[in-house]
Amino acid sequence: MNQETGAPRWALVLGASSGFGKACARALAGAGYHIFGVHLDRRAGLKEVATFQEELEASGNKAHFFNINAADPEKMNASLDEMAGLLEEGEDIGVLMHSLAFGTLRNYVGTEAVSPAQMDMTVRVMGHSLVDWTQAIMERELMGEHGRIFAMTSSGSDRVIPSYGPVSAAKAVLEAHCRQLAYELAPRKITVNALRGGVTDTPALRKIPGHEELIEGARGRNPSGRLTTPEDVAAATAALCSRDTYWITGNVINVDGGEEITA
Repeated sequence: MNQETGAPRWALVLGASSGFGKACARALAGAGYHIFGVHLDRRAGLKEVATFQEELEASGNKAHFFNINAADPEKMNASLDEMAGLLEEGEDIGVLMHSLAFGTLRNYVGTEAVSPAQMDMTVRVMGHSLVDWTQAIMERELMGEHGRIFAMTSSGSDRVIPSYGPVSAAKAVLEAHCRQLAYELAPRKITVNALRGGVTDTPALRKIPGHEELIEGARGRNPSGRLTTPEDVAAATAALCSRDTYWITGNVINVDGGEEITA
């Protein structure tokens, strides 16, 4: 609830149809937020998205989903204009969760090396789009004080994983954007943090060559004795939306059961 107006707040989740995004949308709905979900799914996946939207609405929340390319400026602006029209008096967007996992997984050199276009696309979708959405939200004054902005990063932002180079670059960019946005939005009492989950068995992870070794390695070294789940990250996200976490900003927060300390 918006403490200033007494009206409900919305959470805008980019990548809301699967993995971390879906789990966060569910957890934030459980914490009382209405949900705007942005996703990109083919026709075969739309039935599952509709079922998820019905689930959220059945729990007493409003939910509106937008099947668009989140990195397309025209689609982004049109969707935000529609969202603004759906907000009732006193309502605003209290949370922006950036959980976009769409990019190129290729080596930098060799016969099938990543191309400039593939590199640019990967960094734009998984990195720069956080700035695009934040700018557009602020220009429309859709997020007020005590807003929370989160972006999903990974340990690949500062280490080498085979074929992960373009995504690694995007994650490093994403973390840099979080620091800068945290600095610029602090006077507005809006926090910005990157969340670094441990290795999690998601559809995005299974696209990485050698993901089986990543899973087994993480399971073996995680002191908690298991892999991270999307629900672990979602629970942390909901907790970090508390008004009491107003002084936590500009960080990369590990949500991994201690996995990072053994790496």
